[in-house]
Amino acid sequence: MTENGSTPTQSEATTRLSAEGVAIWLDDLSRERITTGNLADLVATRDVVGVTTNPTIFASALSQGQSYDEQLTEIAAQGTDLDDAVWEITTRDVRDACDVLRPVYDRSGGVDGRVSIEVDPRMAQDPDATGRLAERLWSTVDRPNLFIKIPATEKGLSAITAAIAQGISVNVTLIFSLERYSAVIDAYLTGLEQALEAGRDVSDLASVASFFVSRVDGSVDKQLEEIGSDEAKGLLGKVAIANARLAYEIHRETLASDRWKALEARGARPQRPLWASTGVKNPDYPDTLYVTELVAPGVVNTMPEKTLQAVADHGEISGDTITGTYDEARATLDTFARLGGDLAEVTRNLEEDGLQKFEASWDELLQTVRDGLSGASS
Repeated sequence: MTENGSTPTQSEATTRLSAEGVAIWLDDLSRERITTGNLADLVATRDVVGVTTNPTIFASALSQGQSYDEQLTEIAAQGTDLDDAVWEITTRDVRDACDVLRPVYDRSGGVDGRVSIEVDPRMAQDPDATGRLAERLWSTVDRPNLFIKIPATEKGLSAITAAIAQGISVNVTLIFSLERYSAVIDAYLTGLEQALEAGRDVSDLASVASFFVSRVDGSVDKQLEEIGSDEAKGLLGKVAIANARLAYEIHRETLASDRWKALEARGARPQRPLWASTGVKNPDYPDTLYVTELVAPGVVNTMPEKTLQAVADHGEISGDTITGTYDEARATLDTFARLGGDLAEVTRNLEEDGLQKFEASWDELLQTVRDGLSGASS
């Protein structure tokens, strides 16, 4: 059902997008979406085949409506501590969402139908703690179509490898730079190699690499506006797309490598690029910009519902918009550098800022649950 209670019809645009090889995921989740059938409707009419979550999404869901009241009352009566309360609430939603998406998982042979849940971001710089949390989340949710989200910090790379080696499917998040993306690919392949060395069947292991888009333009465009020349203004809204397109080139080069072919021959699945942060921040840009300009086979695009519905309503899907654009993309980044821009600094700052935002979101979630428990016990 839509927000106004009407039943949506099938979107031709999202169907075309899916036909081009783009897996459409919803960057949102709430218990109400699950219980009202809204999530199932989006699967049926908007070609949604996956879900991503984060602490901000959970905090927002908890602050709206009464869907969590019964569980909050039960948890408050049990005297459960705050961290465990958050754990119980979020893993229940993700488990139920996994069940809603399970037919998609089965139908796609395990490629899609995935639901992602994030490790506590306060552990992002502690790979051992991250690994323990990943294992606990994996066993608690106990669904084959789960992804554990692990931030792609430099220290987090070893946690990604360890999780894959142990048979845990991973959504690697918070990737901004091409250099870090290459390191993430290596971490995944190393994990697969370790899993195979340990005698593990890797055919059911999967991973996506969440490459953030709009946040890059948010930072770069400020620099371009400060430069102020016509050439600089001509790059507005283009650097993030160029950056993502070159990430896809790296992905395709990986699939052509001997290292990957050896793993593929033993049943390994490719790690797909996932376009994250695809909601447009600048109102002057088309609201479907980070969808229609990043179409190619074998990618995922996770969208907030506002972006998803914009694509469904007026998205113009004109085929593959990435393959063959690599030289143009390199020229865009070269021009940005020539004008004085420093993309490495931009992406480094975005990673640091992203980690801080993740932690702030976690604190927000803790406070929201704390308030909910207080209200339930009063």
